[in-house]
Amino acid sequence: MEQFFEKLLGLPVLASEHGADVDKLIIYVHYLMIALSVGWILYFGYALFRFRASKNPKADYVGIKSHASNYIELIVAAVEGVLLIGFAVPLWAGAVDTFPKPKDHPTVLRVVAQQFNWNVFYPGPDGIFGHQDMKFIAPDNPWGFDKSDPNGKDDLPPLNNEIHVPVNRPVVITLTSKDVIHSFKVIAMRVTQDAIPDLQIPLHFTPTKVGVYQINCAQLCGNGHSTMAGGRLYVDTQEDYDKWMAGKVKSKATSATSFE
Repeated sequence: MEQFFEKLLGLPVLASEHGADVDKLIIYVHYLMIALSVGWILYFGYALFRFRASKNPKADYVGIKSHASNYIELIVAAVEGVLLIGFAVPLWAGAVDTFPKPKDHPTVLRVVAQQFNWNVFYPGPDGIFGHQDMKFIAPDNPWGFDKSDPNGKDDLPPLNNEIHVPVNRPVVITLTSKDVIHSFKVIAMRVTQDAIPDLQIPLHFTPTKVGVYQINCAQLCGNGHSTMAGGRLYVDTQEDYDKWMAGKVKSKATSATSFE
């Protein structure tokens, strides 16, 4: 039944572990809406027939004394309560409270939104980001890197509109914005999170399907808002991801050697 409704509703491709619960909640809400729509249409038809002018030529200011409508309203409220407490709240709690543990070896990266692209930062082989602070921002250091921090020596140069992650491995993104409020949205992963200046906001998901997925901005952020859809999330096999990461590390090392 759920697969039938997924096709009927035209739900987009699903490629994350928690996304199935999001889709279930959407489907269950539609179940409720269908039941309410059918119920109210039937009730409307009954009311038209029951209180037709030919049967009730004179207005009755007392009306019906049945409490059936009250009971129906209580049932609807109970179903909505189940959807909220039984599905929506646990789903939200899992998204904001239950982050991957270090033993899960999550892929950790930073994303800085700006008009009108996504800037993506990866730590180096040590897996530790160097320190960043606004006080270090300068014409030759737009991201505020602390050049004296040894942890940042191997950090990769920022990527533009390109995120690579391995499949079936948790991803933790720390999200912020350089200018205005943006919203990081990957429909296939069922994740959406506002990017707000001066706030470091974490989000996580576990991709389950290899492929290339569009990154959208879900906040109107300026005249070039539509170009934010140029971001891409590449979900690779672990082998392909390791090759890609090794290539980036080698490229950085080569660039540093050439500069010296």
